[in-house]
Amino acid sequence: MDEVIPLFPMPFMRSTGVLPSAMVDGLTQHFSGMALQDNNASANLSHTQMLKPGDSPLLVEAAGLITPKLAEFGALLFGERLGWAIKEMWVNVLDRGGRQAMHNHANSFISGVVYLTPTHNSSRTVFMKAPGGHEFSFKNDHAGVVTGPFNAEKWVSPMPEPGDLALFPSYMMHAVPPNEGERRITLAFNAIPARLDSWGYAVNFSG
Repeated sequence: MDEVIPLFPMPFMRSTGVLPSAMVDGLTQHFSGMALQDNNASANLSHTQMLKPGDSPLLVEAAGLITPKLAEFGALLFGERLGWAIKEMWVNVLDRGGRQAMHNHANSFISGVVYLTPTHNSSRTVFMKAPGGHEFSFKNDHAGVVTGPFNAEKWVSPMPEPGDLALFPSYMMHAVPPNEGERRITLAFNAIPARLDSWGYAVNFSG
């Protein structure tokens, strides 16, 4: 008997309808006009400054709905339901033709995106294997190759609806391809646990 075992899988959590439509509309209207900071990846991508949940009653409400999902997802990463805090949030505005270059998020453990507007099929978030190494490499890549979870180099996330939440480990490389549709607005954030304990050696974090 043959058995294929997926070793050390990487979690991605999708939660539909986490934020109600009224809150989604409020966040979109309030923060889309504040996304004035340019992004060097694209002239058609801008974002707000880094915000704390306490900077706005809307963000406080959003964080209250997101945080239980962080505890659930964090239990997959660390084997325990820990206390979690969102340390920073920001709103991204991606107009037609805009894109987000491949990147990950430093100084956090869980990162997430709440989709505030409909997303065109072209601009679904894409996750990639981290590039690494400086040695020669060999690939088997041609029209006859069947792509699966063990040889794929990227994964396109499911089509989101406004109010949907996506959570992933902050080290995961991700990007947004060029947007061929209407304006795409998202609320992104990074989160940290209150404490990690490895057999008595504890590290405390604060947002």
